[in-house]
Amino acid sequence: MSYTKDQITNRKFDVVIVGAGGSGMRASLQLARAGLNVAVLSKVFPTRSHTVAAQGGVSASLGNMSDDNWEYHFYDTVKGSDWLGDQDAIEFMCREAPKVVYELEHMGMPFDRNPDGTIYQRPFGGHTANFGEKPVQRACAAADRTGHAMLHTLYQANVAARTTFFVEWMALDLIRNAEGDVVGVTALEMETGELYTLQAQTVLFATGGAGRIFQSSTNAFINTGDGLGMAARAGIPLQDMEFWQFHPTGVAGAGVLLTEGCRGEGAILLNSNGERFMERYAPTLKDLAPRDFVSRCMGQEILEGRGCGPNKDYIHMKLDHLGADTIRKRLPSVEEIGHNFANVDITKEPIPVVPTIHYQMGGIPTNINGQVVENVNGEDKPIKGLYAVGECSCVSVHGANRLGTNSLLDLLVFGKAAGDHIIANTKAGAAQESLPVNAADFTLSRLNRLEAASSGEYAQDIANDMRAIMQTHAGVFRSQESMDEGVQKIAALRDRVANIGLHDTSKVFNTARIEALEVDNLMEAAQATMESAAARKECRGAHLVRDYEHDVTHPTCPLGRNDAEWMKHTLWHSEGNSLSYKPVRMKPLTAETVPPKPRTF
Repeated sequence: MSYTKDQITNRKFDVVIVGAGGSGMRASLQLARAGLNVAVLSKVFPTRSHTVAAQGGVSASLGNMSDDNWEYHFYDTVKGSDWLGDQDAIEFMCREAPKVVYELEHMGMPFDRNPDGTIYQRPFGGHTANFGEKPVQRACAAADRTGHAMLHTLYQANVAARTTFFVEWMALDLIRNAEGDVVGVTALEMETGELYTLQAQTVLFATGGAGRIFQSSTNAFINTGDGLGMAARAGIPLQDMEFWQFHPTGVAGAGVLLTEGCRGEGAILLNSNGERFMERYAPTLKDLAPRDFVSRCMGQEILEGRGCGPNKDYIHMKLDHLGADTIRKRLPSVEEIGHNFANVDITKEPIPVVPTIHYQMGGIPTNINGQVVENVNGEDKPIKGLYAVGECSCVSVHGANRLGTNSLLDLLVFGKAAGDHIIANTKAGAAQESLPVNAADFTLSRLNRLEAASSGEYAQDIANDMRAIMQTHAGVFRSQESMDEGVQKIAALRDRVANIGLHDTSKVFNTARIEALEVDNLMEAAQATMESAAARKECRGAHLVRDYEHDVTHPTCPLGRNDAEWMKHTLWHSEGNSLSYKPVRMKPLTAETVPPKPRTF
């Protein structure tokens, strides 16, 4: 039975938030406390959002364990981003960090404690004291379940503030009026299969990343880039999508994340010779170099035949020297994961690890207030009524490579900042104009095409082919030829996505329909990634292209990074499948600019 306009229910709110992870719930808390009528949509129960999987910590220069300040954190983040991060946004995030962590502590987040009662902090990759001199303890941790503790703390605070949650709902498309302002979303209630228009003065996306475009991923199955797909279909470009972080330590064969907190606590990486090889590549930071760097070093060891195991295709991470007591106190989940996914007792033997897709540095372009922006005549102009925060957004504080623990910080800082900005510009209960007559037409056409397509291809077959293409052509090591090939293969998938079939058209909790709609979103993220990557002819951060590699002494492109031509943000436009660019913002708010230099550790 097809969907029709007269079946659509319209509901009105001051603000609609899509996504109930860390950033969505930090924003909703701010708004609900201010008395605004807020609806938070989530495909899963809020505490099952992917923030729950974050393990290692949230970065803030509290200085509880050693001398630290926001300037050191700012420098590390700029350097970590390989000078593609916008320095004004990075300064804002690093300065706000202690404040948002203490706010969370006062909400009741159960951080680990030092003997003097202060928050326990551990070292983390790329975080240093005195501008790169030595590793520093900056990651505020709750054992190795920091995201879990954060998500539950925020959910409880939202329940106290009477936030309205729409659990197991999927947002489908943005609604824009004739002026291009965003005035709501269309959404599907999964339980009933009913279609709604949710009208609002403001829409905020907090939909997380699109890590499921890759075959081997630490991401949950819900991470299908829904906000990215909705933005792209609404004519909003996606920024810097070529930059994807491979986490160095995913369990070999399973892809399950083992926190960088392992190495923060003292775990080391070993090759088949039993050598601690990171000492060769990063003499100062060793195993605590940034993630893109460590992943490449691991890949290089495997390529050169020093991998472990019968097929020499993984690296060993050794934790037994930490002692069982430390492991059970600081890394209890890691011990559990070792038993469940690798059949290894990490208190007695090393665990096999490989680099695994983990985080998307790119996303929907925003400013530091969380407003989604379009680049018009070289200037960022906010789109009225639309905000984005968290992994789905690109402020850009992470540039070409994110530092560990900066993601949880990103959620808190920009979730709160967007909330504050919305409060300042929204009047509770203000009258809203009627939605455009064609508000749901695009969504209806998408749903009804699926309803009528009883003989098309199975959505997951297409998704699996997409993941295989991305894994092969946009991996840790890239080549121009391979990326160009990937561009053609992903483009060819568009026609297949348009011919997805739906054999079961029942309404009640039809997961096949949800999966088919998710593949539409995955398609946008995959094509944005492949096109942006093939066009960037340099090495920067997580984007390493064999064709453009140089050594550190190269006069114009040290380590393959070409600042003269490529120190700029990529913008991918779905309509026309085209690219444009905008400059990196090098001027911080108050600090001195960190000038580009070769990135060594």
